[in-house]
Amino acid sequence: MVKKFFLTLVFSFSVVVWSSNSFAAACSGASADAGKYPNQYEVSEYESAAGCSMSFSENPNIGSINATIVGNGELGSVQDRLPSEPLVVAPYDSIGSYGGTFRMLSNATEAGTSDLLSTRHVNFVRYHDDLTTIVPNVAKDYEWNDDYTQLTFTLRKGHKWSDGAPFTSADVKFWYDHLMMDTNIREKPYGYLLVGGERMTVDAIDDVTVRFNLPAPKPGVLAMFATSYCQGFAPKHLFAQYHPDLNSGADALAQEAGFENGYAVLAAYYGNSCWTDTPSPLLAAPDKVANLPSAVYPSLESFITIEDTTEGRVYAANPYFFMVDTAGNQLPYIDYQNERYINENEIRILKMVNGEVDYKSQSLTMEVVPQLLDGAESGDYTVDIRPGVEMGALSFNVTHEDEAYRGLFRDLRFRQAMSLAINRDEINEVNSYGMGTPSQYIAFSPKPDFIDSKWSSHYAQYDPAQANALLDQTGAVDTDGDGMRELPNGDPLVINIDFATQGIGGGEVELVARHWNDVGVKTLFKEVTPDEYRGAQSSNQLDVGAWQKNQPIAIILGENELFVPPYENYFGHTTAIKWAEYIDSNGSSGIKPPQYAYDLIDAVNTFQSASAGSAESHAAGNKMVELLVENLLFIGTVAAPYPVFHRNALKNVTQFKVASYNYYRTFPYLPQQWYLAE
Repeated sequence: MVKKFFLTLVFSFSVVVWSSNSFAAACSGASADAGKYPNQYEVSEYESAAGCSMSFSENPNIGSINATIVGNGELGSVQDRLPSEPLVVAPYDSIGSYGGTFRMLSNATEAGTSDLLSTRHVNFVRYHDDLTTIVPNVAKDYEWNDDYTQLTFTLRKGHKWSDGAPFTSADVKFWYDHLMMDTNIREKPYGYLLVGGERMTVDAIDDVTVRFNLPAPKPGVLAMFATSYCQGFAPKHLFAQYHPDLNSGADALAQEAGFENGYAVLAAYYGNSCWTDTPSPLLAAPDKVANLPSAVYPSLESFITIEDTTEGRVYAANPYFFMVDTAGNQLPYIDYQNERYINENEIRILKMVNGEVDYKSQSLTMEVVPQLLDGAESGDYTVDIRPGVEMGALSFNVTHEDEAYRGLFRDLRFRQAMSLAINRDEINEVNSYGMGTPSQYIAFSPKPDFIDSKWSSHYAQYDPAQANALLDQTGAVDTDGDGMRELPNGDPLVINIDFATQGIGGGEVELVARHWNDVGVKTLFKEVTPDEYRGAQSSNQLDVGAWQKNQPIAIILGENELFVPPYENYFGHTTAIKWAEYIDSNGSSGIKPPQYAYDLIDAVNTFQSASAGSAESHAAGNKMVELLVENLLFIGTVAAPYPVFHRNALKNVTQFKVASYNYYRTFPYLPQQWYLAE
């Protein structure tokens, strides 16, 4: 009798070891009072709020899924794989069902891939779907000190990488010190990982506590982690053995695997950036991948790459993912993600209409909405029209390789004229069906109340007469009587706009080209692939940058790229590459920028260091806009809404507050709890 009682007690304890209330009913996804953060809980918090006892379940297919992840060993129980403190998320509509393959389209490797990346992406924190509240994600919690010079993250005890190795504060310190700040990996650190151009320091206080020490206040660092694709951690247990600073035998180990040195292995795994969609060794080094301990580097995301080719990628559910639903089911619900590359916009749209795609937002514009809506009923899908943050923008290459074009493009009168020549109302009616807002580009979107409204209309009216007069003043006049202007030196003036539909709609570019031709500036346009656009842009070969642009204040508080040469990055506009080169080289190469470029850097540094909402912050923000817009380095067109497509079989999809790359599209909306009901 005693033995029977003891076995019963042991069995009961093993079932409820994760529970703080062994006598409560099992959690079944019931609604609960709000916790510290909206729509998510820690386990004990949810059990208390819902009056239940949580146990954990797994995808019945997880064993076979794990077998597809090269380098992973046998799985333990779901309790062993989850952190001691998993994040409990409340599904939008219902507890989901396991299984299925999520189908997506991208343009090409690293082109249009952020749409799918956003469905599996994680970071320390994220924005809640109100796009105002920052909530824990990978981190269990976070805390600032009083003057915003120390940001402390508390991690989840027992959290594991996708290969089962422990995830600790050491992975955070390694990421910052030995990847982001190592000039052998990235020549110049990202601006958003610096504070006024100075690096932070990172302290791994214990396994679950990590502290960022800032040289000056920068509250926007937290917002950066809530939005950026730059994850604040990397798997030290894999990477450190190949890092020459951490392992004296790193190069020899790399050479045994067929690589030149340790840094070459890190490049094969990680590239030279935070971007997690760079080609993995499966594609970058397929002949060497068998010699590496893992085909791809371990992740904390909900899906892991298991196939990487020039045709697309396939991802498998992470068996160690740290989220569960309110019934204790480990997320994600979906087994696999299948991403195919199709660069032709017409074919992408056709596949969506035919029901061959489960979700799509990136590269969609209002121009395709009628075609999508026509097929919505028969295709059983939904098209949501959501407000946008970005707008189409054009930028003249002020450091053009050709001195004649460079001189014309640097003439402010020329940029003013080309802005006045654009009929934004026509663009809005034709391409956005009157649903957009014609406006000048002011960087901030939506416009904060403290920014003077006059900048939104600065040289944004349609005035071809004034445009012609300004062009005459630049010396770009029609000297041969053919109706088209020549460069001031008498050579032909021909502007080429290369564009990719990932960045801007073709109809919008066509209208802008016609408007510029109407004032005698011969303008040609051509659709290219995103990779072709970026290749020409990064080699300083573009006449005109053409890409969506704008950021909300939450991101500008932590990211300065819109205000510092070259004024964006590889994925958008870089209209002043040689100004950036001059600044980075301390004047030894490149082209010296005008004084306003330096003033703009000072203004954004002040803005990011000031207390948000203070008079100093508002003054600096206004100065940033004044310097940027007065000089028209970027010419805005129309702030338009954007469509979001999903098949109706995809469940727990909520309506996005905005459709925006800046908030990383699906990232605030918990795509890990999407499931396929079919």
